[in-house]
Amino acid sequence: MLLTGKVALVTGAARGFGWGIARALGQAGARVCIGDINSDELARSESDLKADGTEVLALSWDVSDLPACQAAVEQVLARWGRLDVVVQNAVYMPLIRFEDTSPELWWQQLHVSLGGLFNMVRASWEVMREQGGGHIMGIASGSSVWGFKDEVTYCTGKHGQEGFVKALSLEAAPYNMAINTIGPSKYIKTTGVTWEQLDAMTPEQKAGWADPVELGKAFVWLAAQPPGRFSGQRFDAGPLADTIAAEGYDFEFAPEKVTDYAADFVARQAWYASYPD
Repeated sequence: MLLTGKVALVTGAARGFGWGIARALGQAGARVCIGDINSDELARSESDLKADGTEVLALSWDVSDLPACQAAVEQVLARWGRLDVVVQNAVYMPLIRFEDTSPELWWQQLHVSLGGLFNMVRASWEVMREQGGGHIMGIASGSSVWGFKDEVTYCTGKHGQEGFVKALSLEAAPYNMAINTIGPSKYIKTTGVTWEQLDAMTPEQKAGWADPVELGKAFVWLAAQPPGRFSGQRFDAGPLADTIAAEGYDFEFAPEKVTDYAADFVARQAWYASYPD
């Protein structure tokens, strides 16, 4: 129970990756606030966390709305008095060609993916600063480093998160706040698949997808680290979860055990170590 006494908040937690992250954090002892704009599916996620024995608070809000993010954090504080971990997982990801992307759709996507990270950091910044630290995590993907057809806006948001995390980690360091991203690194259920659709699928149709709860253990491991140990980094849940399964949470650290981009990880660590105060 690595996270006993900790409070975590996970957005986009009604299904899929966010659902798995939230369950893993709860199974590790954290009290968990789950958020999503889909209140019906959020209720199912809440039921799953309660079945695990997790103390859970389910709130429906839109991460593109800063006042709504602030209100959610205020409700977490009213319930539990602190906030140690924020995972901004919510995303809006229509697969669409650039030529068919209206300005309204462009900004709608970015207000959720990149704007959602800004809003959740803004809403929790003073809380974590005053309590002496905390962890904030965005969600990386292959789209954080590569480009794909039909994903121009999505890739822009993911690339933007990496830049945001790299720069903000330097300003967050004096407050013992860690800002990182974690990518799944394994195939997971696509964002648009609902619980109803998932329940109707055969085991063969779902066989190629990784268990999001197992991948969520990567977030548990990072949330259990002292915030001053790693910040401004991109982790990957696939190798991290495999390492935890093989060696336990107290594994001997090596970059290749926590990310698919070990050389970049090492270079970033050296950069931050040499950066002037």
